[in-house]
This record gives sequence, C-alpha cells and structure tokens, in this order.
Amino acid sequence: MKTSEFYFNLPNELIAQTPADRRGESRLLVMDRNTGLLEHKMITDFPDMVEEGTLIVINNSRVRKARLYGISDTGGKVEFLLIKQINEHSWEAVVSKKKKQKVGKRFTFSGNVKGKITGISDDGAEITFNEEIDDLWLDKYGHMPLPPYIKREDTKDDSDRYQTVYAETTGSVAAPTAGLHFTDKILERLLQKKIELVSVTLHVGLGTFIPIRSELVEEHKMHKEEYEISEETAFKINKAKKEGRKILAVGTTSVRTIESAWEGSYSNGKIKAGKSSTDIYIYPGYEFKVVDQMLTNFHTPDSSLILLVSAFAGKERIKNAYSEAIKQKYRFFSYGDAMLIQ
Repeated sequence: MKTSEFYFNLPNELIAQTPADRRGESRLLVMDRNTGLLEHKMITDFPDMVEEGTLIVINNSRVRKARLYGISDTGGKVEFLLIKQINEHSWEAVVSKKKKQKVGKRFTFSGNVKGKITGISDDGAEITFNEEIDDLWLDKYGHMPLPPYIKREDTKDDSDRYQTVYAETTGSVAAPTAGLHFTDKILERLLQKKIELVSVTLHVGLGTFIPIRSELVEEHKMHKEEYEISEETAFKINKAKKEGRKILAVGTTSVRTIESAWEGSYSNGKIKAGKSSTDIYIYPGYEFKVVDQMLTNFHTPDSSLILLVSAFAGKERIKNAYSEAIKQKYRFFSYGDAMLIQ
C-alpha cells in the first residue's frame, strides 16, 4: 500500500491557526462507517449523538510547556522541544537548525539558565542544563508546543485552550486534540444521559511530529509512547465489552492505548491494567478489538493518524468525508473541527 494513497490537497486557509472563539463551539461531521452517510452537526450535539450506556474513553494527559528558546554563544536563536527527561539536568530534545548543532555547543535560556548539547542522535539532541529543569520551571519559562502548521508564537490563551479541561498527568508534547472540544457542560450532559466516562493516560511523544517518509505504508516505524491504565478503568471497559455496550474513544491516542492494552481476541479478551509503552501502528487491514466509535479531529495528509481513521472507517469513505469537509470549509488539524465516526 502506497503512502501517496493517503494524500489530499488542503487549502492553507482551512488550517486552523487559533481555536474557536469559545471552547465547545466547533463543528462536528458525523459519519456512519457502515454506509458512509455524513451529517453536519455542532460539537454541542455530541451528547445527543451518543447512545445511552456507551462507555467513553478519554486521554487525561496534560501538555508540558516543552518548547524552549536558547541563545547560542554566537547570538543565534535556537528552538528546543523537550521530549523526554533523562535525569534532573538532561533531556532528549528535538532541536531547530539541527545540522548546525554540535556536541559542546552552549546556550543561554530564560532565567539565565545555561545549557549545553551533550549528544546528537538521528531524531535530535541531548541537552544538559546547569540546574534542574522540571515542570515547575517549564510552567514559568517554557512555551506551549504548538504544532509546526500553526504559524504563530504561542500566547497566554494557548496555555488554556491547548489543554483539555480534564488534563491531569503532565507528560505530552502535543495535545490529545479531540478532547479539546469538551467543556464541563458537555461532560455533565454525557453523565446525565447515563454515559460512562473513563480515563487513560498516553503521553504524546515524538512520533506525532514525524511524517511517514517511506513510499510504502508498511515500512513506517512508530516511536514508543508511554501509557497507563488504572485497574478501575480496565474493569469498566472489560465490563462494558462483556455487556455488549459501545466503546467510544476520544482521539487517536485513546484508540491506540486501549487497542495496545487488549489481550486476546475481539470476542474473548480483556484490557490489561498498568503502565506500559506502545508503538502500535494502525493502518488499513488492522482489526479493531475494543473501539466501536471514535471522536477525532481532521488529520494531516500522509500521516499515521489518517491511516488509523482509514483503517477504522475505510480509505474511500474517509477520502469522501475529507472532501466534503473541505467543500464545506471545516477547520482542520489541532485547533480545527471534529469528526464522529459511528
């Protein structure tokens, strides 16, 4: 299967550069994945679209203020995206102007913190600071890691809007964006309708930023991402499956988490609780074992995410839905509109 089969032309003006004026005001494209039938709704209609008894899985990972700007000894400005902490002073990072970076190069960061490149890898660099860099420091001096297709600097508003209302556990370098649409009122309406909500934690990592570069879909390799499922969440998902209730995953991160944690066949298996990591790669041909429905945003061409939704709903139906979304001028990507696949 060729990666180019999942490409589509998107007008630049449809790439959302800012969130909707108010959280919970986005549009919602609803697809029946069995027939391909499309309906145009609003995200406020979402609770009405969900069947009573459905169990909804959300990702409660919190976005880390992981973007830093360093000034080199020669005066150049370099951007670092902190991916994973190695120890209290060192981090794995993606770095701009990578070809110019060398081991030993020094930088000055906010708060007069000093840093030095102590390693170079295929994916980025290791940066070591002269003091501990933790989430308290990052909350004060770091920037929200907006995706590269958002062509502006982050603002104070992004600290709130690029975070779900239910974010708890810090660790992601990108938001689980389908969850950005939820408001407290929408969540309350879901609970009033006797729809069960459970949370998992998957920290979005470097793989989010790496496009599929291989000509063939099957040759792409995913990066590992850490996740955790509590005993309570595992019990509730397993109970819902046994009772034949629908499982609706909010976002591709929730999908990947529970599909990774499922042990056994579709009809005879269970979710395993605990901490683990996953490099699960879902593309057409994959047989879903847990997820029955999905709320997701509109994804970038040639990405592992559009492959995942194509695996769930069918390549041609997703192509048709995206064509309709473009025709109707839906907003795309992280701050864009949503799609419910039933």
